[in-house]
Amino acid sequence: MCGICGEVRFDGGSPSVSAVSIMADVLAPRGPDSSGIMVRENVGLGHRRLRILDLSEKSQQPMVDPELGLTLVFNGCIYNFRELRAELETKGYRFFSEGDTEVILKSWHAWGEECVSRFHGMFAFVIHERDTGRVVMARDRFGIKPLYLAQVDGALRFASTLPAIVKAGGVDTSIDTDALHNYMTFHAVVPPPRTILAGVSKLPPATIRVYGRDGMFKDHRYWDPAYHRRPEDRAVSREEWQERLLDALRIAVKRRMVADVPVGVLLSGGVDSSLIVGLLAEAGQTGLMSFSVGFEEANGEKGDEFVYSDLIAAHFGTDHHKIFVPSADLMGALPGTIAAMSEPMVSYDNVGFYLLSKEVSKHIKVVQSGQGADEVFGGYHWYPPLVNSNDVVSDYGRAFRDRSHETLSTQLSEKAFGRSDVSGEFLAEHLLRKGADTPVDQALRLDSNVMLVDDPVKRVDNMTMAWGLEARVPFLDHELVELAARIPPDEKLRDGGKGILKDVARKIVPSEVIDRKKGYFPVPQLKYIDGPYLEMIRDVLGSQKARERGLFRQAYLERLFSRPSDHLTPLRGSELWQVGLLELWLQEQGV
Repeated sequence: MCGICGEVRFDGGSPSVSAVSIMADVLAPRGPDSSGIMVRENVGLGHRRLRILDLSEKSQQPMVDPELGLTLVFNGCIYNFRELRAELETKGYRFFSEGDTEVILKSWHAWGEECVSRFHGMFAFVIHERDTGRVVMARDRFGIKPLYLAQVDGALRFASTLPAIVKAGGVDTSIDTDALHNYMTFHAVVPPPRTILAGVSKLPPATIRVYGRDGMFKDHRYWDPAYHRRPEDRAVSREEWQERLLDALRIAVKRRMVADVPVGVLLSGGVDSSLIVGLLAEAGQTGLMSFSVGFEEANGEKGDEFVYSDLIAAHFGTDHHKIFVPSADLMGALPGTIAAMSEPMVSYDNVGFYLLSKEVSKHIKVVQSGQGADEVFGGYHWYPPLVNSNDVVSDYGRAFRDRSHETLSTQLSEKAFGRSDVSGEFLAEHLLRKGADTPVDQALRLDSNVMLVDDPVKRVDNMTMAWGLEARVPFLDHELVELAARIPPDEKLRDGGKGILKDVARKIVPSEVIDRKKGYFPVPQLKYIDGPYLEMIRDVLGSQKARERGLFRQAYLERLFSRPSDHLTPLRGSELWQVGLLELWLQEQGV
């Protein structure tokens, strides 16, 4: 829901209305329904609106509350805003609108930094305090809604997407070599606060930041779930864990139906999205629209899972829409997909979500989606080997890293390769910090709080919002995740992964979608690069800009081009697509 941007000056100057306008224009697809720009003193704020709650003009942004002296731009949805509003009204607050935006303003005034702990939802917001001159920025617990930052000529700029900031000009667009190390190691994930560009950062998830008039700021991380068993958890039976989980899932899905427009479901046919459909049907939802996408086969690898999504749609009687994408259409959609990326993302299903979102947005404005279940409930293959690990950093890295630091030294050029293993150091810092009982808990915490944020979560936000579609992710309900973090790892790893989630799903959905081989969102043409895709990558990596940038050793590129299908990462990603996508994205930004 929406796109936000702005400029804050700490040098006594006035914010650039032109820069804010340019950023807002780039964000137009995120909020096609209306727009607004406001400048006050040293702060300029811009907003693009997607009308989901309170469809009237009263919830227009930037929202100014002259009585409280507060101005706000906000992207996201606070699912419990009605409950918070009722509580605030008992405190004497008066409301002039019917949506969640104004609730954030009043909540900040009433509770200060503690307000974010009361919010159930996804959000990125910026508040300007008239009387103190302070500027407040906050991001939701999982970073579902993005917030990028850049220091530009005495000013701080922010926006919902990185390209919006770059388009406004004045940004250092050189490559951050530590971020490049992360990109090549964690299949394109660059953990916050870095981005691939040296001059642009991002506010970490679960963080509230307060800037003073002088530009100095303080960060507060307001949520950090513990991955350990409480003493009372030892007496909880498997059946009781299942009951608690099912109750939490029902609440999470119900919360995400809060809207003044219809809400649909992205239905892949896997356990996660099928369970969402089943829970909505159980709650009495009728006329539910569901959407699936599929692609042509390549190298004998099937490009769709329609058999399962059809089964779920028929079982629960949804208004189902299937989108089949021929290879010719896939090639044509790649430029738009890359342009929609806030950061370069190599997962093949980016184009799938992009094309699916294009079709879905013709019918509906809000959908629920199943991202996050694998990270929260232990669905990936690298978790079981960690059960008896005595060296979680090495064992996790062996399964998860695309390549070792030593291998990377033979692939990156001399100027692009840093001397220290910054990615290995990052893993050690996050895996070994206190608050997780076992190696599996340590890995689940890292994946849920870091890797998930800048891969599946960012992908879904970028590709849906490119078409003015809001995606909500019930598996990332923070109370659900807090419960899951307490469930013993062996309950999650059973049954080939996500054991306890499958137990719960069997109570709701047909077993055919549960008791099968794990599926992915397949786009085989980008895994086995050939034909026009190979030529596209060859052209971009051989371009003058790529040669001048000189990120990769020529011998490495020649190896990739000679046999593209032989060079796959441990997680079955194409190395050629990884390096080519980076250059495609950089050139899309005009870098």
